[in-house]
Amino acid sequence: MDFRPVVRAAGAFQQSPSAEEIEAVCRRAFGGDTPPVSATELGAGMYNNVYRVELTGHQRPVILRVAPEDGRQFRSEQHLMRNEFASLPWLAVISPLMPQVIAADWSHEVIGRDWMIQTHLDGVPAPEHLGTYPRTAWPIFFRQLGAIARSVHAVRGPHFGPVAGPGYATWSEAVIASLDQIAADLDSVGLDSADVRKVSAVAAHDHAVLDEVTEPQLLTGDLWTVNCLLDPEAEQPLITGVLDFDRTEFGAVEADWTIRMARAKRDEREAFWESYGSLDRSPEAEWRALIHEARHLGAIRLERQRLEKPDAVLESYEAMSEVLAGLS
Repeated sequence: MDFRPVVRAAGAFQQSPSAEEIEAVCRRAFGGDTPPVSATELGAGMYNNVYRVELTGHQRPVILRVAPEDGRQFRSEQHLMRNEFASLPWLAVISPLMPQVIAADWSHEVIGRDWMIQTHLDGVPAPEHLGTYPRTAWPIFFRQLGAIARSVHAVRGPHFGPVAGPGYATWSEAVIASLDQIAADLDSVGLDSADVRKVSAVAAHDHAVLDEVTEPQLLTGDLWTVNCLLDPEAEQPLITGVLDFDRTEFGAVEADWTIRMARAKRDEREAFWESYGSLDRSPEAEWRALIHEARHLGAIRLERQRLEKPDAVLESYEAMSEVLAGLS
């Protein structure tokens, strides 16, 4: 097999399985008559290891995603791949845009990590292709993204919190549990978690404002430009695929990463709201938005630590202090 992993430092968070392990995974999924011809790691992701695999006798490649070893996962990021798998029936509204699961294995019998094989979607990552269009065409992309987010958010769930659980009866319980997990993760890597714990305390004290959210709506978790594929031949931006729904949860729509990013700048992304609709802008909703932003910043801090970006970690403390000032 032609094996082409991404070369990383020995201590990097992402560690590639060996060629032999990938061959064993393919035997488990497809049997011994369709060995892999090649496995090329795609370097865009920052959590799972992702490979485009060519198989003997198959005209189209497949995508293999391999999760980090359980012991390397933060408490707040446990079994994200399993969460995505559990989300698929809830994401049926956008299934034509999503890859289909061919095989998944949480047993660790073949390799000591969760893995999933999916169909390969045609298209070019939006960060690579959107810039080939004039900026006057970019609103077309964000209008499509707004429509996709709206259709996902229209789905109601049975509980608050991650789709795969644990489930909570109220939104405040889910948010506070998430903040506490993030704080514990920060402690585990030697980072100061005091500001995250302060936000958790504020959320607990004023939980009634969070609990004005009474319907658990499906959140994409991580949907933005980096997780979209575009038609390479279309005369204007056309989303042909969406990827990586491992952070889905049921909660308040304004807590979704997609909404956070759509609100971040007043530029072409304003077209997002034309198809999505308006948000609640009441004082209570804006207060909740600060709590949600703090949760995003805590998760961002952990990611930056994982990627060994100390300056970016420090920036997260400055941003969190602004959030705390707004909550006081």
